[in-house]
Amino acid sequence: MEETKYFSVTGMHCAACATRIEKTISKIDGVKDIHVNLATEKGRVTFYKKRTNLKEIFDKIRKIGFEAKAIAKLSTEGNPYKEIKKLQQRFFLSALLTIPLAWAMFDHFTWASFIQVPALLTEPLLQLILTIPIQFIIGFPFYERAWKAVKSGHANMDVLVVLSTSAAFFYSHYLTFTTLQSTMPPPVLYFETSAFIITFILLGKLLEAKTKLKTTEALKNLYQLQTKTATLYENGREFPSPVQQLVPGDILIIKAGEKIPIDGEVIFGSTMVNESLLTGESIPVEKAIGSPVYAGTINHHGLLRVKVTTKESETTLSQIIQIVEEAQNSKAPIQQTADQITAIFVPIVLIIATMTFLIWYLSLQPDQLGTALEKTIAVLIIACPCALGLATPTSVMVGSGRAAQMGILFKEGKNLEVLGKCRTIILDKTGTLTEGKPHVTNIQIDSQQQEEVLKLVGAVEQGFNHPIAKAIVSHVQSILPSLPTAEQVQTIPGHGVEAKVLGKKVVIANPSYQLHSLSNNQKQQVKKLESAGKTVMIIWIDTHFAGIIAVADQLRNSSAPAVARLKRLGLKPILLTGDNPYTGMAVAKQVGIQKLQTGLSPIDKAHIIQSLQKKGEKVIMVGDGMNDAPALAVADIGIAIGSGSDIAIESGDVTIIQGDLHRLVDAIQISKKTMTNIKQNFLWAFLYNLVMIPFAMLGLLAPWLAGAAMAFSSVSVVLNALRLKKLKLH
Repeated sequence: MEETKYFSVTGMHCAACATRIEKTISKIDGVKDIHVNLATEKGRVTFYKKRTNLKEIFDKIRKIGFEAKAIAKLSTEGNPYKEIKKLQQRFFLSALLTIPLAWAMFDHFTWASFIQVPALLTEPLLQLILTIPIQFIIGFPFYERAWKAVKSGHANMDVLVVLSTSAAFFYSHYLTFTTLQSTMPPPVLYFETSAFIITFILLGKLLEAKTKLKTTEALKNLYQLQTKTATLYENGREFPSPVQQLVPGDILIIKAGEKIPIDGEVIFGSTMVNESLLTGESIPVEKAIGSPVYAGTINHHGLLRVKVTTKESETTLSQIIQIVEEAQNSKAPIQQTADQITAIFVPIVLIIATMTFLIWYLSLQPDQLGTALEKTIAVLIIACPCALGLATPTSVMVGSGRAAQMGILFKEGKNLEVLGKCRTIILDKTGTLTEGKPHVTNIQIDSQQQEEVLKLVGAVEQGFNHPIAKAIVSHVQSILPSLPTAEQVQTIPGHGVEAKVLGKKVVIANPSYQLHSLSNNQKQQVKKLESAGKTVMIIWIDTHFAGIIAVADQLRNSSAPAVARLKRLGLKPILLTGDNPYTGMAVAKQVGIQKLQTGLSPIDKAHIIQSLQKKGEKVIMVGDGMNDAPALAVADIGIAIGSGSDIAIESGDVTIIQGDLHRLVDAIQISKKTMTNIKQNFLWAFLYNLVMIPFAMLGLLAPWLAGAAMAFSSVSVVLNALRLKKLKLH
């Protein structure tokens, strides 16, 4: 019998850490599957109980240098700010101690002779004192992780960081004390080399840690939608009850303005319920006896009695939370290129450095330890991972910064890479292609009576709070400065509202109400408006037909041009919506999308994306509402429109702040340009090592020149990344 358990992990610092845990645990007999998520520091393991157990798995994780603890389920508990604060302290202290060392470095270069360097800063003992805390206190975690990696038979970036910085530090330490009594000029030291490497890498770690925080915000917001207590109704009495104790068959009382605590069925009362949580549609849905209601949705007005139909763990909202949880814990599609390269690069550098030492010490200049050591250190310094380590983060920082200037926010650097590789783009309708707010689009009332009829309609609708009523009232008030008061206002279940205004009976209802009383011409008008995706309301005054008002969610001005740009980039747009076929087809036709599906639930959207992914397609999902959260989470890249709910924004990998769909296309172009820039950086870093390492081996590169060349390589990478600041899009 197999069992799935969730656990938290501490001690991970890079993608290689998560990979090492997965590889080690997957080798245990009885382990079927394991996923470890670096961002959330959580994992999931499935194993056969008869062949292994959780204790054996955790002991193995502990043996390779990490700590694991069982948790009831994936959760958002913990204090990530504590780790960020530690990193900030280490980085700022390291940077503060590095500044005088960087200043002293100018003394090595004749071109920098115009820069005044205080003599004190070039004193070897002062440089040693400044570097010791950077190397052994601030940099201690690098030594710790490198040792764990070596013990488990792996070589990562930390190993090369430790080797290169230690080589620079201990060689400089050696020169400091062997020349302490010398009358010669102070030797060229490399303390600043080790300080620079540690400071730069700490900066990258700090930026990475900050991005992790956002990965759990979506789940926190989803959990907040869940109601902890409900009002139970038994034998004519009302009393509070924890939602988790409710069972199918219980009867609940839900008052106006309250959140529905659990899925159920209305057995008494009628109301309008805001279900935008599930459908993404801003227009409330009418509920009467027999109607289903869902956890997390809001009862606008009216008292309801609801019979519970599911357990708390089986509600639609719980399923949405589960999808987001599972998606966040699944293995990220992006592999850390730098870590993969380093796994090969580090052993090669070690072999080359060892060969260099042996060739010089045993053959070229026998028994000259100092000379052999100098050449070996030059190799290690020239091969230090600074340029390789900066290749990705600098481009990501500049590229994402350029995007932020345009109102595009990337949650994590890896999303820049994935976005440009996607070829299928799923678009939600409401709030994405449309504005998400209904407006009056058509008024068909006799021109001589229009002002009088609108006055009566506005008077009736101003007593209601749902979006259609608000749209009508807003339109009427833009024409008429004041409205009379409506009396005897009541809803017509399933149809609309009626009231008395200025002594006249006014009914505003959908076409199904008294459909037989409409003429063929009027029915044709209604059909034409509905086929255009509009919500149609018929007006009756004193039982006589008085006119038609149509309300619709307006298309964004940027939607059609942006879809055309997406097509030119080679992307395949698909429209998925919870709305009806008429509205969906009307919007798709207006923006130029051929492929669409309508009437979908949040779970349906997520399943469609997963089916596309199984066919090998990389999928972008663009949405704005809470109902889009599952689809945004399972897509390779989820893009949230900033005008939508906070939950959608946090579920997405990318946020378009102002809701302009042209920014969506810009985000894809920025992704492609940034990836090109990163590849250029990697190419330079490798060419640099390919050319310079042989020079160091041949003794043509002194350690201080190696340090300068290393700095030049890093500066070149940064300068190339800075070109993204002036990125032009079209």
